[in-house]
Amino acid sequence: MSALPSSLSTAADPEMAATVAASTATPVPKLPPAPREPRTLAEAGLGESQLEALVLKHLLHHGNSTGTQTATNLGLTRLLVDQALERLRDELLVGIKNAAGMGDYLYQLSEAGFARANQHLARSTYVGTAPVPLASYEAAIRHQSIQNTKLSLDQLTAAFADLRLSPKILSRIAQAINDGRGMFLFGNPGNGKTTIAERICDAFGEYLWIPRMVYEGGDLIRLFDPNCHHPVDLSHLEGVAYDRRWVLIRRPTVVVGGELTLEQLDASYNAASGISEAPVQMKANGGALVIDDFGRQRVSSTDILNRLIVPLEKQFDFLNLASGRQLQIPFDMLFALSTNLEPRELVDEAFLRRIPYKIEVDDPTEEEFRSLIAVLAQKGGFLCPAGAIDYLIEQHYQRPQRPLRFCQPRDLLRQIKNYCEVHELPLEIDTDCIDVAVENYFATL
Repeated sequence: MSALPSSLSTAADPEMAATVAASTATPVPKLPPAPREPRTLAEAGLGESQLEALVLKHLLHHGNSTGTQTATNLGLTRLLVDQALERLRDELLVGIKNAAGMGDYLYQLSEAGFARANQHLARSTYVGTAPVPLASYEAAIRHQSIQNTKLSLDQLTAAFADLRLSPKILSRIAQAINDGRGMFLFGNPGNGKTTIAERICDAFGEYLWIPRMVYEGGDLIRLFDPNCHHPVDLSHLEGVAYDRRWVLIRRPTVVVGGELTLEQLDASYNAASGISEAPVQMKANGGALVIDDFGRQRVSSTDILNRLIVPLEKQFDFLNLASGRQLQIPFDMLFALSTNLEPRELVDEAFLRRIPYKIEVDDPTEEEFRSLIAVLAQKGGFLCPAGAIDYLIEQHYQRPQRPLRFCQPRDLLRQIKNYCEVHELPLEIDTDCIDVAVENYFATL
């Protein structure tokens, strides 16, 4: 992977410093270089007034704080924070309450500082990590683009080994990933379309750095979201100098379903905090965006594709902010649609041409179904007497002409496990357990 640009400069390829390496205590493979720690406000992409506002609001929120605590909270160096505190002391906005040892002090607001801090708070209630310039974020996404990482068919096969996908399906998925312009997964429910879409990004096995907060002009955008971004534990890197405004995460897979609205595809502004929340496609940058249950959203499928097709082709998007500013942001991700409906019923031919890979996820063959039950039973510690799987297939699939689905072996074995535990029986697949599991599972299907 290309080196991650420093978050401290808007240059296209700034010098990299600290390189994050895996520790023997906490092994994390293939970690990309970390953004260089800023030495000046210019390198940090911040102005004096921005830093002043963050420091004053931090002191207002905490009552008093040492220089070290303030620097940690803002994700900046002691040097930059100490310089800001000195300027604020010169303006009589901050005073020293006590010495804190190691050349540090406990700072508190003066009456004038209290008034100034509240003025800043009226504009934005955000208190926390200093934001990163939008240009630095854009450069970081370009350098960490998922397009720079090729996924081999062997890697994909290994990542999907437990799903028992056919070589034909795996080949088509690999082709779609290599093309990078999106895929349409369709077919009967229960065959793993959503699981396939969610696992694609995991197959890369890589990580990327993203900033917690991004800003452009006076607009703040919260990017890091613990609901879809999974940070890597970097406690073993204590003492390593890097820009702590950035978070190392696993490449994200953002999944939205029937709840998706057009509003979620633009920044949502919180008037109380003065902060905009990044839209789902911005949170998915560097990873994958999956629209599940496509066609069942509260807005039409055509409206959703109208909103996303151009960014998908151009590799950038535009966000409209509450301030009236329009921002260009990267649109760099694997894009996947998943549906149980027939694609031709959802969108017209012109739209289907723009999603170049339409991949039907078929029902399993009887041989695949039997193999999957046997493998899952062995993994789950079940006794599986000869003839048990024959009984299940003949009595509960062939006789009622019930279709096979990839999810059913897992679900039926879970039913059998619960039945055995409740009745304190050995974990064995027999006809009685099968009959109970089928009755529970297929009662209304």
